[in-house]
Amino acid sequence: MDDLHVPPAPGAPQGLRVPAAELLEQFSRSSGPGGQGVNTADSRVQLSLDLATTSALDDAQRERALTRLAARLTGTVLTLSASEHRSQLDNRMAARRRLAALLRDAVAPSRQRRATRPTRGAQRRRLTAKRERGETKRNRRPPPHD
Repeated sequence: MDDLHVPPAPGAPQGLRVPAAELLEQFSRSSGPGGQGVNTADSRVQLSLDLATTSALDDAQRERALTRLAARLTGTVLTLSASEHRSQLDNRMAARRRLAALLRDAVAPSRQRRATRPTRGAQRRRLTAKRERGETKRNRRPPPHD
């Protein structure tokens, strides 16, 4: 197969190109649709990429990817499986699309939330709602014994 191309995105303005030699594809039998062919065709694809050694990422991108994808990694290797199609080629393409999307999102710089303050009207509405709710609860109490 060809190199994996990741389209330009924040964090990778020129996009990324993962050399095909760095991608490890393994094939196995897939469960699901396929009738008798499911027992003989190795259509399930496992696509692996070692994020620590790939030449596709610079140091900053590598650090962001390793941090953000830590829950999905085995060591530093990211592995994806695709078995939704009956065809091995379709599953290979699906795994590559998924890997490209994961990499694109993982190398994007985090966007910091800009601190804002509630508007005066929002504060007034919140306090009015709190007073009304308190009044509703006070009205539920039994009357005092005189």
